[in-house]
Amino acid sequence: MTDVHALALDFGGTLARPGPDPDGHTVAAALRKLAGTVVPEGFAETFDAVTRRVRRTDQESGGQTPFTEQLHRAAEGCGATLPDLDAAEEAVFTAVPDAEIDPSAARTLRELHASGLVCVLACDSRRPESVRRRTLDAAGILDCFDALVLSSTLGVRKPHPAFYAAVVEAVGRPAGEILFVGDTPAKDAVAPAAYGMRSVLIADERPADLDPSIGVIRRFSELPSYLEGLHAR
Repeated sequence: MTDVHALALDFGGTLARPGPDPDGHTVAAALRKLAGTVVPEGFAETFDAVTRRVRRTDQESGGQTPFTEQLHRAAEGCGATLPDLDAAEEAVFTAVPDAEIDPSAARTLRELHASGLVCVLACDSRRPESVRRRTLDAAGILDCFDALVLSSTLGVRKPHPAFYAAVVEAVGRPAGEILFVGDTPAKDAVAPAAYGMRSVLIADERPADLDPSIGVIRRFSELPSYLEGLHAR
């Protein structure tokens, strides 16, 4: 019988179709609706330049720069006035829709959680936890998650080891009892396995260089059958 007692689940590409990232013009339009803000014409271009630099440094360090820090740097770079960065962040991510959760994935998740599995959302995200919680709640699956592990809260991104350490801590069980599920080989399959977790990759076909111990399914709705196969081994 399998000793999988918990699931760590990626979000975009696993449970949901990825949503758009906020660009400078969208951010500027959202901020101009807030009382007390001053957003000059050059803000959009400055914000986009800051975003490119932040992505580069975050990829190199494995960190996750807070979105409020991006806003602060953009404001400093063009003379914008943003008196409340938290309110500014909320306004941006209210204006920019989050990812759309796949209904079949939501049904599968409810089934898995009802079976007694601990479920933890484990994903990279620029969005604050409040926004992601609203998205999960609107899809009727917020109560399926025992915890949310988000890079925007942690300050580190997959595949940083600290991310997987946070997953294990959130689950509250040994790493070997956790199955990590996601669609990015390096972040959602290889790195969790190296940390001691089991992993299954969502992909149309198995990558040629993927370790044979890592499972592959085509879509999240196939996960219950995959787990049943583990039970039969």
